Amino acid sequence: MSDTSGNVLFVVMDTVRKDHLTPYGYDEPTTPGLERFAEEAVVYDHAVSPAPWTLPVHASLFTGLYPSEHGASQENPYLAEEKKTLAESLSAAGYDTACFSSNAWITPYTRLTAGFDRQDNFFEVMPGDFLSGTLADLWQKVNDNDRLRAVANRLVELGNDIHEYFAGAEGADSKTPEVIDNTIEFIDDSDDFFAFINLMDAHLPVYPPEEYREEFAPGVDPTAVCQNSKEYNSGARDISEAEFDDIRGLYDAEIRHIDAELERLFSWMREHDEWEDTMVIVCADHGELHGEHGLYGHEFGIYDPLVNVPLLIKTPGVEPGRSAQQVEMQDLYHTVLDFAGAEGIGEPLDRTRSLLDVDYRDFAEGAFAFVEYHRPVVELKQLETKASEAGITLEKDSRYYSRMRAARRPDGKYIRNERIADEAYRLDRDPGELENLVGDDDAVIAEVEAALADFETRVGGEWTDDDAVSGDEVLDEMSDDAKARLQDLGYME
Repeated sequence: MSDTSGNVLFVVMDTVRKDHLTPYGYDEPTTPGLERFAEEAVVYDHAVSPAPWTLPVHASLFTGLYPSEHGASQENPYLAEEKKTLAESLSAAGYDTACFSSNAWITPYTRLTAGFDRQDNFFEVMPGDFLSGTLADLWQKVNDNDRLRAVANRLVELGNDIHEYFAGAEGADSKTPEVIDNTIEFIDDSDDFFAFINLMDAHLPVYPPEEYREEFAPGVDPTAVCQNSKEYNSGARDISEAEFDDIRGLYDAEIRHIDAELERLFSWMREHDEWEDTMVIVCADHGELHGEHGLYGHEFGIYDPLVNVPLLIKTPGVEPGRSAQQVEMQDLYHTVLDFAGAEGIGEPLDRTRSLLDVDYRDFAEGAFAFVEYHRPVVELKQLETKASEAGITLEKDSRYYSRMRAARRPDGKYIRNERIADEAYRLDRDPGELENLVGDDDAVIAEVEAALADFETRVGGEWTDDDAVSGDEVLDEMSDDAKARLQDLGYME
């Protein structure tokens, strides 16, 4: 028996926008379950994710580090061995640990599952424990051998083909009910647990179960709307506002499905005395754009619908309520360690970054959150392919080829873009980020830009590699190992 302080359930709703949830004022009934949960939780209005896509965000959640510090990006699509994870720390502290996910980036060969005793992953055609334990070591050996990796590639392709086939079958592709079932089984079998789940329903392509589709998108055929963001972003396909309305309806239906499954899990925990002593974190890793700023999906921008994410936390002994405190999502690493009474075996516990500490964010740059978007290798290559097929030439000095960084405070935001003009917004009076104030004499913008400059100095200064302007050239610069891992994950052909 361990001396752990309490159980932890950590839920990531992948690709879910804050403003599509009823606890954040959405007028569609997408999340009645989370609305009830919010009555027991602290609801944060200004939680900021360190990146707009899965891999670097989860690496930050699991290490407490910024993307530039942990190094997981599309150019290097895995967490380095020396970066120890939250699960490794909690396992060492005596917790039973489990990760259940259907996200292709959360697997042993990205090392995001390091430290989890039990795991299930996105391979629908393989047993849930295929990449667990000693078999994970075998998989690494497979990936280090060219001939074996060719066989493995085909297995992954087969899994992706099956996923796409079932995606059109009334939501049958969703692994969320299975994830919830596995989580219940794991909790039931554990004394002290850390359970992490990632729910992928709201991620493109969206094919919600019929009952929710009829509620939120009646009469909408998911196969008739644009499900490939690269077609729109490249200019190869136009999407009318009416079609975006249909897409948003399907998106809302998927969120409703997530909410119903979470309510099922929470109800089981209440009924089986697993609720009161458990910290429950519900958040998103990033959001989604539905035409704002001329973008669809979660690539090529770091606007607030992508990085100002929902965050609700129920902590035993902490009064529920609403918080206007800005939170950096990687601070959840320290918050969980603090609650569990565990020291980090990687990044040490910093209580000024724990949401449970009275001195939270009491450090020099504590008023600011920072976001990084590294070179978008995979999206860029796919975008170029769609553009080429449509006879379109993408402008090299555009956001599609641009790395980005931002500093954010609840009242202002400054975005440094590599290949296009910088952007600055007064979020307190322009939450839609529509009026670019770069060059204006605004004290808030000046303070946020100065904070970003200090952050850039700490993480490496100005960008270089100005010659790497095409998808092919970017991929040529990647290591063979990095390209092989992206191919294994089904993100490259």
